[in-house]
Amino acid sequence: MKAEYDFSTMKARKNPYASKLKKPVTMRLSEDVVAYFKAMAAESGVPYQSLINLYLRDCLAQNRRVQIKWPSAG
Repeated sequence: MKAEYDFSTMKARKNPYASKLKKPVTMRLSEDVVAYFKAMAAESGVPYQSLINLYLRDCLAQNRRVQIKWPSAG
């Protein structure tokens, strides 16, 4: 190995993994929802936040849509 390296001559390169990085978000989840995923996490040995991400990724892959019917006023 060299004692010193000259990095000023190196060309910049984009991070090939940048598109795969996760974005931190803040969410408000019901306690029972968090407890459900934490229990599954304890069984599987996968962090509960990763399980939530996997579930949402599956929804994305299956093109699932939420069907909410609000009660009509009146």
